[in-house]
Amino acid sequence: MNKHGIYEAESKLGGVSRRDFIGKTMLAGAGITASSMILGTANNQADAQTKDSKSTNAANKNLRKLGSLEVSSIGLGCMSGSAFFYPLPGKARMISVIREAYDRGVTLFDTAELYGPFTNEELVGEAIAPFRRNIVLATKFGFNYEGGNSIGPDSRPASIRRAVEGSLRRLRTEYVDLLYQHRVDPKVPIEDVAGTVKDLISEGKVRNFGMSEPGLDTLRRAHAVQPVAALQNEYSVIERSVEQGTLDVCRELGIGLVPWAPLARGFTTGRFGEGTAFLAGDYRGGLPRMFPEAMKRNLLLIELLDRWGKAKGATPAQISLAWLLAQGPNVVPIPGSTDPWHMRENLGAADIRFSADELARFRRELEAIPVIGVRGSPGSVAQNGVEAPAKN
Repeated sequence: MNKHGIYEAESKLGGVSRRDFIGKTMLAGAGITASSMILGTANNQADAQTKDSKSTNAANKNLRKLGSLEVSSIGLGCMSGSAFFYPLPGKARMISVIREAYDRGVTLFDTAELYGPFTNEELVGEAIAPFRRNIVLATKFGFNYEGGNSIGPDSRPASIRRAVEGSLRRLRTEYVDLLYQHRVDPKVPIEDVAGTVKDLISEGKVRNFGMSEPGLDTLRRAHAVQPVAALQNEYSVIERSVEQGTLDVCRELGIGLVPWAPLARGFTTGRFGEGTAFLAGDYRGGLPRMFPEAMKRNLLLIELLDRWGKAKGATPAQISLAWLLAQGPNVVPIPGSTDPWHMRENLGAADIRFSADELARFRRELEAIPVIGVRGSPGSVAQNGVEAPAKN
């Protein structure tokens, strides 16, 4: 069992493994040259020349736009610091990861009241306090709570206002740069939601509006009331449903796409294998794509990523993120990390490039591999692509 509380089968593939990458970056951070003490041969050392993010500005070399917001090409999803993936890292460790990400050029930090609930916003608020005005801070509303648990969607105007006031307090800030509706409320017209956010923008409490996993008609209706700066949907090499119309709508309307779970909840890092068993309560244990038989067959994707990683001197995680970045200048993934070495590895993806021919070849190889299992639990899947009711 590794330090993350996950039983993992080590990859025996030929590219740069995440463990080799971490060993290399640890030595680099200590001022030690990577030599045969790491991998043993000159060829393996060459393979280990991964795209580490060593300069303080590595993540923002190529700034991208989410609507009018200018952000680093890779952001940081902060959810796993407080929720869903176990064991949790602890407050001090997560704060250190967030602050180092900022030092390395990350300017987009993502949280939500749902994460914890509430505790992740408190953690993020403390972590970003020294540099709050230099970043884009994103959070989300859209659920009702009872006894510390979410009891369903709630985007009534009064609830939105109450949620924003709570978020501002926990985040120790006077405004939120990007406020997402976490999921569409099937009982509230989207015009009421977008109109409320528009009012909050005019009041200076919010600066930009975002949505997550809406139906496309609802997205268009919201955008007509208050321009949507960013859409946060799941998107990775294993989950590509946004390519069935959503990406086109974002390009048409000038909306940025922020992929959540861009590493498929850690799957495309190559950390997991047939023998993986998650801790009790870990959300990933209930995902059909993570079930043992599905995992076994989905590992073909890791072989693909590893093969491309070997060719480019990169890890599977870096190839996964670089491929997303190559889908358009409006795409800004937000991989989560509770580990400083993994965070550095992720940021290194910003330095990897694909030619047009490489993208076409990667796409052909990717689409030849069937994905086994649906993307989430029945309850979570049911909340995606929802269309809000018409306004009377």
